[in-house]
Amino acid sequence: MATLAEFVEALGPAWSWVIAGLILAGAEILVPGVFLIWLGLAAVVTGLATAAFPMPWQGQTLLFAGLAVVLVTGAARLYRRGVGRGDADLNRPDRGLIGRDGVLQEPIVEGAGRIRFDDTLWRVEGPDLPAGARVRVAGISGTVLRVEAA
Repeated sequence: MATLAEFVEALGPAWSWVIAGLILAGAEILVPGVFLIWLGLAAVVTGLATAAFPMPWQGQTLLFAGLAVVLVTGAARLYRRGVGRGDADLNRPDRGLIGRDGVLQEPIVEGAGRIRFDDTLWRVEGPDLPAGARVRVAGISGTVLRVEAA
């Protein structure tokens, strides 16, 4: 029975790095977070570089470590800037209402009333206005829309 060292030697260092990278990228699905994909990419690139330019194991390890640091650091900076977060208002349909004009469904009396947007009746706060008055959503406080006369 072959040992792991013999198996890796038979594969060659380039394929070992590529396989390790694919395993790390696949582990990203199982482990919460977003750093294993970058380590996996560093390993795949190291494997491709080793295939193109044969180098000793020390050089391969340094290349992998350098790529891992650069990729993880770069991804963290992009994430902090908001590039990797997608739409911050995703699954927050109320955020899309800010700035939208509508017609009051019920009058605003003593600062409270109701407005319909699409298929939802929303509670509103604002100056006293009659039903049918045009208003603009100025903000949101919990589940209550703050409105002003449009």
